[in-house]
Amino acid sequence: MSPSPVTLMVARRVARGRYRDFIQWLEEGRELAADFAGYLGSGVLAPPPGDDEYQIIFRFRDAATLAVWEHSASRRAWLARGEGLFEAPQEHRATGLDRWFQEAGTPTPPRWKQAITIWLAFFPVSLAFQGLFGEALAGLPLVPRVLASTLMLTPVMVFLFIPLSTRLLGPWLRGESLRPPRLRRRSA
Repeated sequence: MSPSPVTLMVARRVARGRYRDFIQWLEEGRELAADFAGYLGSGVLAPPPGDDEYQIIFRFRDAATLAVWEHSASRRAWLARGEGLFEAPQEHRATGLDRWFQEAGTPTPPRWKQAITIWLAFFPVSLAFQGLFGEALAGLPLVPRVLASTLMLTPVMVFLFIPLSTRLLGPWLRGESLRPPRLRRRSA
């Protein structure tokens, strides 16, 4: 079994008046990470309007290649150059599918709950896809038919329906009660 890719997600709030310097510093960090073996990619998610917390994502082939980058002298120097540009960062690591299911500070749900959550997202989307495109693809040989369907469904699942499913089933995944809170009776 090959090692699972590891994603490091870091949240950083821009220090007041340092936006331009912060963005330049982020790009420098992404370029630096790209020079390391095992680097798979990175991204920056801008905050919603009215917020100043950026999400920075670094993805590496496995935990070992991430550790080499994390403990490198060049990364330490880059972090030192960033002092004063942001407030205390929050970091979160996720391996493989866990990034969909683990929120910062919470344990990863059991695999059986993850499987049910993915299936609940995949079944209706797959059914709708077959209803819409099944006849058009029916004349294709098996491999091109499966290739076409997976090329179309994978991005839809990864970016829309699995995140939606995990958000809707979040309380169940975390083991929280699904019952609405009981109302207290007021004493007369």
